[in-house]
Amino acid sequence: MQTNKLNGTWIPVQQEMGGNPIPRSSFEKQKLIIQDSTYEFTAESVDKGAVQYKDNKMDIYGREGVNTGRHFNAIFKHEGNQLTICYNLKGDAYPEAFETQGHPLYFLCVFRRN
Repeated sequence: MQTNKLNGTWIPVQQEMGGNPIPRSSFEKQKLIIQDSTYEFTAESVDKGAVQYKDNKMDIYGREGVNTGRHFNAIFKHEGNQLTICYNLKGDAYPEAFETQGHPLYFLCVFRRN
């Protein structure tokens, strides 16, 4: 079985939502841990769930925590030690680009491998 190239701990270095940058102080203690088809996102609370990959798209299913029962669509790109994910928090379609301007429920996060 091939190991998921995204496995590991990721630390956010940039975030924006709806075209507006989010201050670093809001996310400096967050981290994303990916292990094959599961994720754990730690902030002030813990969010855990399942993730499915197809091409450069993700389907994210919250199973425990603030997003229990929710489904999000996302696109991602992995370049070296950087992972960029653009989430559609409405969960009704995949974002078409890594752009949140004009999309109030699009959340973009750039991570670096820890």
